[in-house]
Amino acid sequence: MKIWRELLSYVKLIVIVVAITLVINNVVLINAKIPSPSMENTLMVKDRLFGFRLAYGINLNLFGYEISEKFKDPDRFDIVIFKSPDDESRLFIKRVIGLPGETVEIKDGKVYINDSSTPLDDSFIPEKMTGNYGPYKVPENCYFMLGDNRNNSNDSRFWKNKFVRFDQLVGKAVVRYYPSIKWLG
Repeated sequence: MKIWRELLSYVKLIVIVVAITLVINNVVLINAKIPSPSMENTLMVKDRLFGFRLAYGINLNLFGYEISEKFKDPDRFDIVIFKSPDDESRLFIKRVIGLPGETVEIKDGKVYINDSSTPLDDSFIPEKMTGNYGPYKVPENCYFMLGDNRNNSNDSRFWKNKFVRFDQLVGKAVVRYYPSIKWLG
């Protein structure tokens, strides 16, 4: 009898640990691996990172019920993990450049917002971007994304659906933990 009680206590402990792990993994954190060079030199191929799923709100689908509550909007230059606008089964990671209601235009590789005469600071990109793109008018509740390695990035400039909707955001990249620790948020 004592052995069954002890065994039952172990089973309860295992169930609690599994439940907590599932909640953390599906509601709080996302564990991601960088598959492409689009975010170099900020994030390199095969880097591993944690994203915070609750940074902007709650986007959950539980038992067929969609729960979506916005806490805050992403800020310009946030690095975010999101469902691809062209194929929601794929996750991408890029930098937020254009915010809702803004017009983004790229002239001679420099990014301009709302016809500003001053380009955005791009000191974090590894090499000067080439080309002219846009203008793109960012719809409400949507974002324009660019990779840091802009000459080698599949991003808003090239997607069929140019913008990422708020409900496609999965989380904000917070910390790279492999191959070394690097704070991203």
